[in-house]
Amino acid sequence: MPLLLDRARRPLRDLRISVTDRCNFRCGYCMPAEQFGPDHVFLAKEDLLTFEEIERVARLAVSVGVTKLRLSGGEPLLRRGIEDLVAALASIAGSPDLALTTNGIMLAHKAEALALAGLRRVTVSLDALDPVVFGRMNGTGAEVSRVLAGIDAARVFGLPVKVNAVIRRGWNENQILPLTAWAYAKGVTLRFIEYMDVGETNGWQRGEVVTAEEIRTMIDREWPLVEHDGGREGATALRFHSADGRGEIGIVASVTRPFCGDCSRLRLSAEGKLYTCLFSGNGHDLRGMLRGGVSDSLILRALGGIWGGRDDRYSELRGAPGLEQHKAEMSYLGG
Repeated sequence: MPLLLDRARRPLRDLRISVTDRCNFRCGYCMPAEQFGPDHVFLAKEDLLTFEEIERVARLAVSVGVTKLRLSGGEPLLRRGIEDLVAALASIAGSPDLALTTNGIMLAHKAEALALAGLRRVTVSLDALDPVVFGRMNGTGAEVSRVLAGIDAARVFGLPVKVNAVIRRGWNENQILPLTAWAYAKGVTLRFIEYMDVGETNGWQRGEVVTAEEIRTMIDREWPLVEHDGGREGATALRFHSADGRGEIGIVASVTRPFCGDCSRLRLSAEGKLYTCLFSGNGHDLRGMLRGGVSDSLILRALGGIWGGRDDRYSELRGAPGLEQHKAEMSYLGG
């Protein structure tokens, strides 16, 4: 079938799949404890897409040009039997790149099974190395040593690891240099992420954004950086390598240097809604079609219509008059 293009001629290349809206962390920028407390109502089990339904959507998406599949949550390792879903997706014809994003707290126990099932890469969220700062960032007091053990386990079992760190002014900007030094010593690719206004519960203020330029300057003073040459088609991060060959650093600058122009990502929520932007408020229901006996060809037609009508570019327009809109939570969309 022909490649799917949206109204801005952006191709569909990436499908990000949330497998649960639950998480065992309460990070303030994603799932703040004051909003997601003990009484919060999460999706019922029967409302979640089954692994068979997820595999069907992924297979159809790959047939129209998707080359990358990423599992997320909430925390995807909370979904029972996640390695079975990995195995199903790894067997899809066309061999799409299959990755998973996790907070890493359960990774030491799951790494071997995930690797054997066919996972190709894992991204771990690690916002601080300092135990006190890390406990404050994750909102539960979880120990950073468990995440570091998960990273080590993933590497032992042959899974390449990338580490993401969201930097929020007044919270963890003092961790930029320690994280960089650790990543260089470990041989791990590290990506810093500007604090974003995803969802409506994190109390985002632009003044709390530590900009990509600030992050780069801070690192550059200690370890001079060289920006990678070449285009960034479909990429989210500005990429740098240290002049002395220590390693690579990426910075995701969604706020100060938006990359809407070549965004190729579509998101599938845990309950089967498709979202064409991380900052979307409303999704397109697929679960009804999946459970209503609809043929693959009709689902493909729906997929084509959803992507073909896409014109999202929120980050480029952020702050523009009249742009205010409802936005789904990051913990629901999976980032």
